[in-house]
Amino acid sequence: MFPSDALNETRDEMGALRAGIDAVDEEIVRLLDRRARLARRIGEIKRNNGLEAYAPARERAVLDRVAALGAGDFPARGLQAVFREIISSSISLEARLKVAYLGPEATFTHEAALRSFGVSVELEPQTTVAEVFTRVERGEASHGIVPVENSMEGAVTHTLDELMNSPLKVCGEVYLPVLQNLISSEPTLDRVEVVCSHPMALSQSSTWLRHRLPGARLEEVESTGEAARRAAREPGVAAVGSVLAAEAHGLNVLARSIQDARTNATRFIVLGRAWAERTGKDKTSVVFSVKDRPGVLRDALAAFAEEGINLTRIESRPSRKRAWTYVFFADFEGHPDEERVRRALVALEEHCPYVSLIGAYPAVSAEMLD
Repeated sequence: MFPSDALNETRDEMGALRAGIDAVDEEIVRLLDRRARLARRIGEIKRNNGLEAYAPARERAVLDRVAALGAGDFPARGLQAVFREIISSSISLEARLKVAYLGPEATFTHEAALRSFGVSVELEPQTTVAEVFTRVERGEASHGIVPVENSMEGAVTHTLDELMNSPLKVCGEVYLPVLQNLISSEPTLDRVEVVCSHPMALSQSSTWLRHRLPGARLEEVESTGEAARRAAREPGVAAVGSVLAAEAHGLNVLARSIQDARTNATRFIVLGRAWAERTGKDKTSVVFSVKDRPGVLRDALAAFAEEGINLTRIESRPSRKRAWTYVFFADFEGHPDEERVRRALVALEEHCPYVSLIGAYPAVSAEMLD
């Protein structure tokens, strides 16, 4: 066989395979249109009955079902990403959804919002955590997303303080790995003279910066998003930030994953007017104060142990009502609709003058960070 014959056979085979892909794509589009019609009708039913367009429990069920079905050649991570956007587009057909998040754009909270809601909803950056709460409380946004804790730095106290006094409920969570990158309009490292970013981002990348850019001047700015904007407009400036920030500002990624810790992650919460329905794999968040007597915190927490309920997190914060008194925030596995959770909460109230459920939502595994 002549080389030209082999090349022709290869081209013929590729042509046939591409024709097969085209046929599959046509069928996918037809099925997506059919799905959209069903979603639009669901949206009408929700509006007529005063129901929220965003349904975290249903979304988790869809994504889990898709993951179970995807045992073929398509990568599981890609399958979940595809359906994240399909769901996002479906929500946009049901209602005009506005989501407030702690900005600016191209920050990690922005990325967490995209992971939670996709690109088809209207994302609105806010300057502070308090502003996110206010926008949702006033009905100017249907949901909000804010950071609540970091695996290395601990609790985000501004978020806890707002949760203490807000009528909003936690209805979702998302974990995001903190992957810092060096981004710049410059093409190479040797042209970088200044590195700017949020103080925490610079601290998280200090070892890499010290070894690889010892002569560069480090400058702090308000956010990684602001650092990216500065890197885009000033020669010789690089920023420490996300790949999303690089894409948003047309920057080169000069080095990836420059953070010192390889296990650093941030947990974000989704705020709404009601908590999520039960899925069977849930978390509940509660805030409580305790009476002033020896052993009271031990007795209060025993309410969970006696029902076999696992506490996943507990934090204390000063009470704003009385000096030198504290309230406790706790997350635990389970949902308020479960009988064992109801019993535990009744027992908790025996030791606590104040108990408030601040959320229930589908649990997300912290190990599934990618």
